[in-house]
Amino acid sequence: MEYAGRYPIFDSRRISTYPVSQRQNKVQLADLSRPDAVMAAHYDVCEQAENIAALAEAMVAARRAGRAVMWLTGAHLVKNGMGPLVADLVRRGLLTLAATNGAGVIHDFELALFGATSEYVPNALPEGKFGMAYELSYINAALAEADERKLGYGEGVGRMICDAEFRQAAAKRLGLNSPIRFQHPEVSILAACYETGTPLTVHVGIGTDVIDQHANFDGRAKGGCSGRDFLIFTQQTPDLGEGGVFLNVGCAVTGPEVLLKAVSVVGSTGQPPYGLITADLDLKDYRHEAMTDESSANYYYRHHKSVVTRIPEAFSGRGFYIRGDQRRTVPRLYQEIIRRA
Repeated sequence: MEYAGRYPIFDSRRISTYPVSQRQNKVQLADLSRPDAVMAAHYDVCEQAENIAALAEAMVAARRAGRAVMWLTGAHLVKNGMGPLVADLVRRGLLTLAATNGAGVIHDFELALFGATSEYVPNALPEGKFGMAYELSYINAALAEADERKLGYGEGVGRMICDAEFRQAAAKRLGLNSPIRFQHPEVSILAACYETGTPLTVHVGIGTDVIDQHANFDGRAKGGCSGRDFLIFTQQTPDLGEGGVFLNVGCAVTGPEVLLKAVSVVGSTGQPPYGLITADLDLKDYRHEAMTDESSANYYYRHHKSVVTRIPEAFSGRGFYIRGDQRRTVPRLYQEIIRRA
């Protein structure tokens, strides 16, 4: 990126990268949850079973009524191997929008590209290799191309996975002589959304993702594409009213803040989502009485305060909190949805 200010900046041309084929990865294709295997398995969710069943019922009812079902996830859902479950819900038309952060895209992209993800950070960090696999620069090339075409973040990266012409344009930006080949697009949420025309919105910061470490990082392209995605997300937010459902899965800050801003925007235009249903799936204990107690640490958990409490209460809706390991709660939710759909 060009800079004409008065402060010294780091010269990103100095960085060195290495082929991702040399990287150790903690997650392989064999670790992913597959729909058929999940439907045949048992997941003990203890006291959460009733809430999970009620949430699944609400999601299926929302789709039958033509209301929105928006699923926002942090990166760990993908790292924990559950991307194929979300992709299947997308293909079945049970989600109207998927959303994630920058890291969620990276893990999904890597699984689609070469069938592995999640590097060993403690080993890579002291060697200056964390996040420095060359192939991560492909995402920056996709964003540069998407920004030039005035596309969103999720649409641009999804299109790179699915569209040969777009891949060729991105490869040209990288100076590659051979085409970029995605070996496993079938496991990708990005690909499922692009193929079905379902929006996948990506909500990012600057300096928060490993792609920002690369020489071809362009903050204007990253911010522009993500900014368009916020407007796509906001456009669908009124459809959460009258029984639509928003899920926040393992995203403690970004997800709650994006929803909070989106409902405020649509409220200002006379489209408040009254009667929405929200759900947060996470690990922490939820204490409703702490949501008004600023001396309590729980008050500052935004996914509790905004998603479960403040937003549904403001719009006469209902908020669910489902506590537990998402490697059990999400597959159980998937089972309950499919059995009702």
